[in-house]
Amino acid sequence: MSIKQPSFFISHGGGPWPWMPQMRAALHNLEASLIRMVADLAERPKAILMISGHWEAEDFAVMAAPNPPMVYDYYNFPPETYTVTYPAPGAPDLAARAAALIEEAGLPVHLDHTQGFDHGTFTPMVIMYPNADIPLFQVSLRKNYSPAEHFALGRALAPLRDEGVLIVGSGLSYHNLRLFGPGAKEPSAAFDQWLNEALAQAPEARTDALMNWETAPFARVCHAQEDHFVPIFAALGAAEGEVATRIYHDTDLFGGVTASSYRFG
Repeated sequence: MSIKQPSFFISHGGGPWPWMPQMRAALHNLEASLIRMVADLAERPKAILMISGHWEAEDFAVMAAPNPPMVYDYYNFPPETYTVTYPAPGAPDLAARAAALIEEAGLPVHLDHTQGFDHGTFTPMVIMYPNADIPLFQVSLRKNYSPAEHFALGRALAPLRDEGVLIVGSGLSYHNLRLFGPGAKEPSAAFDQWLNEALAQAPEARTDALMNWETAPFARVCHAQEDHFVPIFAALGAAEGEVATRIYHDTDLFGGVTASSYRFG
């Protein structure tokens, strides 16, 4: 019998950073947090379900390929970063199980047999499990970014945690590609403080705060488009009544960004 796995929301860094020595050195705190995240698990996961800010569809799509390909969804990086591989096996049976749970929750869903691993998935995974020896699959975001629907997604997927599946929402707690460096300092710090305080509340108040995230300080400065924040709704929905613990916190990422990651449960 499997030990119940936690769920996570992680800030996954920028592009293919593990393969870029200078960038990897700058993200040493993030790397250490991903390694520690794995070390602190009570049991090795049976599989990992990743909900990445880099894959969205009209409904909820579930990756069902037995050997998913790579998706190099980044631009203007060194040529060698377009040949990196993360050859983890997929999890078609668990994908079917996940799709059934999503459908039972009344949410629109389909299986996708061709989608590959995007960098919101393979970038953290190459640090977490460098041997690529744990089955890995993804569930997409919906393009409407609805907090309510993505909380519902997490609630629907929650039973997988009891079956040994680690659920990870992968994005960034600050994601404004036009405002990095010193200009990001004030908005990212204020939003990060709000997020930490919101997650420290009792479960019902915490859910309400996240549902109304646009009222947070600098919300739309930090997330002009919320694709990198939406994964937190699913991760929290999968562990809605459980404690939130900050597992990563940086105050000078990309020259001025404050960013964090969280464990739920």
